[in-house]
Amino acid sequence: MKNLYQPATAAEVQARLQTLRPDSARQWGTMNPAQAVAHCAASMETAVGDTLPGRVLIGRIIGWLIKPLVLGNEEPMRRNTPTSPEMRVADERDLERERQRLARLIDRFATGGPSACTTHPHSFFGRLTPQEWAVLMYKHLDHHLRQFGA
Repeated sequence: MKNLYQPATAAEVQARLQTLRPDSARQWGTMNPAQAVAHCAASMETAVGDTLPGRVLIGRIIGWLIKPLVLGNEEPMRRNTPTSPEMRVADERDLERERQRLARLIDRFATGGPSACTTHPHSFFGRLTPQEWAVLMYKHLDHHLRQFGA
C-alpha cells in the first residue's frame, strides 16, 4: 500500500504538487487549488505534531468503524469526503506560498519516518500508528491532487 514513508511515493506526490496551477479546474468540492494545498498542509502539520486538534464527536462514535475501510485497502478516498470544520480553508491563499509550505511538510514527514510522526490522536479516526498516518497522508494528498487533475 502506498504511503509517504516510501521515497518513490513521496517523490511522486511532490512532482504532482508542482503541476497544480491557480486555474487548475476543480473536478469536485468547493476549494480552489491554493485553498486545497493549504488544507493539505494543515493536515500534514497535524501528522508531524505541529497542531493537536481535538477529537470530533462523530469520529468518537464511528471513527473506529470507518478507519479500516479507509486505511485497509488501496482504494482512493471518495469525492466529496467530508472534512472537519476547523480544517476547511475559505479565505484566499497564495498557491506558491502554500505549495512551498506543503512540500516542506511532506519532506519533513517522509524523511523523519515514524519517529517524527505525531502520537496525538487523529481528530476523526483516533489513535493511529505511524504507518497508518503515512497511508492516510498519502491518500489525503492523492485525493486533493486528483481533485484538480494532478
